[in-house]
Amino acid sequence: MLTELSDHPIVAHHITTLRSVETTAEPFRKSAAAVTRMLMLEASKLLELERVIVQTPIEETEGAQLNGNVVLVPILRAGLGMLESCLEILPTASVGYVGLERDEETAVARCYYSKMPPLETADHVFVIDPMLATGGSAAQSIEQLKSLGAKRITMLCIIAAPEGVEAVKEQHPDVAVFTGVLDRELNDQKYICPGLGDFGDRLYCT
Repeated sequence: MLTELSDHPIVAHHITTLRSVETTAEPFRKSAAAVTRMLMLEASKLLELERVIVQTPIEETEGAQLNGNVVLVPILRAGLGMLESCLEILPTASVGYVGLERDEETAVARCYYSKMPPLETADHVFVIDPMLATGGSAAQSIEQLKSLGAKRITMLCIIAAPEGVEAVKEQHPDVAVFTGVLDRELNDQKYICPGLGDFGDRLYCT
């Protein structure tokens, strides 16, 4: 399942800011945070609720509260740029980390770090990475999470390429993907076009 939010005016505005080569670090970070909050709000519709009775100042009424253990897993390092905004929406979530580094010649990622809370008891795991390009890093991370016991996984990204979405769908058809925008294609260097360049470099001024 693919959910794209590019038709939302707020998302479209911030994606344009992120794309512009003239955007400096501060507005880039603010726009990345805004799109992430929109993604997390949309993806959180997949979470389960339990009915509860609450006492208002006037009377008792039926309400609902989130039910279950949620884990957020940013893919280092760029995924860290989305983590705080996700925690604003789900402040009780646990956090795990996957460190992947892409070989610029082969475009294949290697894992150099992994730290997770217990995943076998998690009701929902959200993998967060701003760029879904080839899909290799995402698929590799999802496979690792499944091997640790994760049963329900959703992917959040700010920009995706069709090739990346297809790779995740082919290898993990049970994983839903939420993206701010689905771009045209990957170029010969496996960068998303039109894209926004290197997200981590622009986020951290490196």
